[in-house]
Amino acid sequence: MVNIIWLFFIVISFVAAIMNGRMEALTEAAFEGAKSGVTVSFGLISVMVFWLGLMRIGEDAGLLRKIAVLLQPVVRFLFPDVPKGHPALGYIMSNMSANILGLGNAATPMGIKAMQELQKLNPEKETASAAMCTLLALNTSSITLVPTTLIAIRMTYGSANPTEIVGTTLAATLVATIAAIAADRWYRHRYRRKPPNSIGRNGTAMKDPPGAQGPPGNFDSEGFGGQGETARDNLLAAKHGKGEALV
Repeated sequence: MVNIIWLFFIVISFVAAIMNGRMEALTEAAFEGAKSGVTVSFGLISVMVFWLGLMRIGEDAGLLRKIAVLLQPVVRFLFPDVPKGHPALGYIMSNMSANILGLGNAATPMGIKAMQELQKLNPEKETASAAMCTLLALNTSSITLVPTTLIAIRMTYGSANPTEIVGTTLAATLVATIAAIAADRWYRHRYRRKPPNSIGRNGTAMKDPPGAQGPPGNFDSEGFGGQGETARDNLLAAKHGKGEALV
């Protein structure tokens, strides 16, 4: 899907350039963008190597393990459906610790391993579990103490104070994380409170039959899936052996 979007942008830019007679400007912009990309990449390499090396020293010194210990109560609260001592919890804590320190490259493999372990606990393999959704939300909005990549980009473009964004980045990621956790809790609560439409003989959820009154899953006070008095009368008629159900 992303490739289709980029192809659409490229085609639109060529069409707009041809219609406005600015193919030369488009060509210059394309080459200038490629040059800028290479320049920024070389600038990032040195800064990223420095920061990643520094963080690796902290990791070898046990900094990540100490942060993981501090995060353990938080992880237990955020992932109550993951059994205590399961390997997924260890990967989740390592992933969160790496994200907090701005180690995106180190956090990615830990996140993948955590997802694989959570998938083993998932009873519905074709649908993401609640724990998997929580992990994805935390990775998307993770609190970051040291925004390594942004600092490197600012240094590459000659910023006078490339680290001045640390405070604002921390505040922004903190707000984003709180919002992500709040949304996750709300959806978990909503999902658990939502009753099935109806229950079959084998105990599985069933959808409302065609023609049922009210939206799917809209239960009345007696749990007749939005069918109201018609469903109640049919049930009473069947219990008393009156033959055909009332209509």
